[in-house]
Amino acid sequence: MEADAGALPRRRRWRGWWWKLPLCFVAFSVLQVLVLRFVDPPFSAFMVARQLDALVAGDTDFRIAQDWRDFGRISPNLPLALVASEDQNFANHHGVDFAAIERAQAHNEKMVERAEKRGKPVRRLRGASTISQQTAKNLFLWQGSGPTRWLRKGLEVWYTALIELLWPKTRILEVYANIAEFGDGVYGGQAAARSFFRKDASKLSAAEAARLAAVLPSPKRYSATRPGPYVQRRTRAIERQMRAIGGPAYLRTLD
Repeated sequence: MEADAGALPRRRRWRGWWWKLPLCFVAFSVLQVLVLRFVDPPFSAFMVARQLDALVAGDTDFRIAQDWRDFGRISPNLPLALVASEDQNFANHHGVDFAAIERAQAHNEKMVERAEKRGKPVRRLRGASTISQQTAKNLFLWQGSGPTRWLRKGLEVWYTALIELLWPKTRILEVYANIAEFGDGVYGGQAAARSFFRKDASKLSAAEAARLAAVLPSPKRYSATRPGPYVQRRTRAIERQMRAIGGPAYLRTLD
């Protein structure tokens, strides 16, 4: 009876804390995002996961390649190429591009129908994640599969809303350009420029920046140094779109 009497207050204390946990998470995540508006993140969640994967696989020599460069020290061609390739409505949406989601759904439905008629697997389904969503996912979260994928999706929406609220657009683009994976273990524009073109990120040409952006859908599958037909076509399309949205002058329209 005495043990039961002692356990009852403990259970009550736990129940009293449960409702505070969500508030603690909200406060922590808001502070986390606010600090990173001014402090450059030394790594991202995706970088940590990739390094751990290598250790689990027994590859103790594997090292992440990443070297932060401020927005003003990166060639404007790179952030411009990222917008042209990934999120052409970046300046106007508030984290989620609903029109892009509808277009992606319509495109993917057609691709599935064609694949079923031909009896072949579906290839290159179109995504609709904005640069803000990808920044939130890469910086704070994980890929996830099954139930954890849906948990990550919910957290991604929350973190996306926070960075859109607390960061200017140029900061979102700066962080994304520094944490996006351009090759296996190669993160950010500076490391990519050094690894693939043997130059500083400030010297990237429009064609080189477009090629880096072209491999982003699958940086482990596609290569910026040995571009196949798909990457070459995608590079040319991104270059055209870079010109169409206004060239480097477009970046001056961001807040």
